[in-house]
Amino acid sequence: MITITTPTGQIGRTVVDRLLGVAELRLLARDPDRLPAAVRAKAEVVQGSHEDPDVLAEACSGAESVFWLVPPNAQAADLDEYYLTFARAAATAFRTTGVRRVVNVSTLGRGIAHDAGHLTAALAADDVIAATGVDQRTLCAPYFLENFLNATAFIAEHGMFTLPMDGDRPLRTIATADIAAVAAELLLDDSWSGRRDVPVIGPDELTLDQMAEVMSEVLGRPVRFQPADAEQYKAALTAHGVSAASADGLIAMARAQNEQRVYDSAQRVPRSATTCFAEWCEQVLKPAVAAYERDRAGSAG
Repeated sequence: MITITTPTGQIGRTVVDRLLGVAELRLLARDPDRLPAAVRAKAEVVQGSHEDPDVLAEACSGAESVFWLVPPNAQAADLDEYYLTFARAAATAFRTTGVRRVVNVSTLGRGIAHDAGHLTAALAADDVIAATGVDQRTLCAPYFLENFLNATAFIAEHGMFTLPMDGDRPLRTIATADIAAVAAELLLDDSWSGRRDVPVIGPDELTLDQMAEVMSEVLGRPVRFQPADAEQYKAALTAHGVSAASADGLIAMARAQNEQRVYDSAQRVPRSATTCFAEWCEQVLKPAVAAYERDRAGSAG
């Protein structure tokens, strides 16, 4: 039995797709109705949140392996406490149910990142789980390519995207589908033990300026990167409903990449991730921009 948390999220749902019909699955979902009918028909489903230790214990009972990550929450009032709430629930459940192996998603920067917002909180959560003694593979990721989808409207309307980062420094990235592929492989492998970090890093090392050039080529229109002032960036985020704590965490994360180079120290594992930036733009960003423009045209009409 493999238990999967966040089965409707970007990474979790792809893990489910890779394992469905291959392994016995139990899915822990806050809203099971968001799961496709075909998935509900083939997997056991437990309703609830994995921040609740009792619900998580129910989902982990009898399971040998667990896929675990902290779901994003742009409205979190306290980042550290938000991550630690999930980690403490996990530690309790893993100890009481006897789960043998955990594959969790975290970040690069262990031993380097400090005052790094979401990154610092994620690394602290890893340590809580590690203290249980469970066999653990931590998938350590850099910047998610899917984060660029937050700029879909701005790219479509203004030919621009912005972050509080330098445009001329390489930024390591990863497609969430590649994270899911590595997670699924580890969840099916019962030969490993102990605790180890597994860097999952995409094949490119492009600057944000270079990424803008790739976007321009794929989309067939000019796209440029504009470095953002931190305070203006925070104001824009909070105006769209992001909590002040989450916005501060995102800015601290960007500052950590600029100043601490938290994504740059790990060695890339060959074949651990294969999706290049141009391929991701063609397969994911381009359809997203097209869909946005169709919806916008339909609303105008």
